[in-house]
Amino acid sequence: MKNILKITFALAFLFTMSSCWGDKTKPNYQYMPDMYKPVGYETYSQNPNFANGMTSQLPVKGTIARGQVPYEYENTPEGYELAKAELKNPLEINEKNLASGKKLYDINCAVCHGKKGQGDGVLVQREKFLGVPNYKDRQITEGSIYHVIMYGRNMMGSHASQLKAKERWQITMYVQKLRSDLLK
Repeated sequence: MKNILKITFALAFLFTMSSCWGDKTKPNYQYMPDMYKPVGYETYSQNPNFANGMTSQLPVKGTIARGQVPYEYENTPEGYELAKAELKNPLEINEKNLASGKKLYDINCAVCHGKKGQGDGVLVQREKFLGVPNYKDRQITEGSIYHVIMYGRNMMGSHASQLKAKERWQITMYVQKLRSDLLK
């Protein structure tokens, strides 16, 4: 019985050791060969797997990225007027949102619009941009402010790629506070 056990261990040891030698560059049986030898395509190269023949594909029409909220007003004068008339801030007006709005305003807006929204930011003082409006001189609403942050207007460019929807609403809330302070 002891001999059979010794022979079994010896065979198991030899079998294990024999698996360590041999040609390891080629795997034996491949269950899913595409995982071992993937076909790589350059980003902008031809690709026969797609109908248009290109590797780079756009998202499916009508899809929304996770965490994003669709904005249903067009970048037209009519869209601006519609947003101005009916778009409302979904965030609660509180100190936390106003503090976040102030912080974001100081980073993104104060350079042109000034700390108090008087159109006297650093870039205006250095005459890099002229004609930046004072908030008290404009008939603006929360919808028009958000729309302008989203798409830009006149010399101001869009900030949609730099700010999330919640951040745009927080800035809108802070701009309204600045405007009410100027009107006093």
